[in-house]
Amino acid sequence: MMFFGGWMIIFWVVIVALVIWGVVSLARRGISTSEAPPRRDPLDIARERYARGEIKKEEFEELKKNLSR
Repeated sequence: MMFFGGWMIIFWVVIVALVIWGVVSLARRGISTSEAPPRRDPLDIARERYARGEIKKEEFEELKKNLSR
């Protein structure tokens, strides 16, 4: 009878450890998904590209005209 009681204690310790592990895992996952970067405006992206010299003034003006519709 004592042998079975020892296994029951081990069983419940494992169950409690699994529950704690699950809660911690879900909490960490929730934190990482809430840190998504804010959505950027396409016109701001075009301005940045123009400022870096990736696009010419004509291309920027065309993008600006298309995005403001």
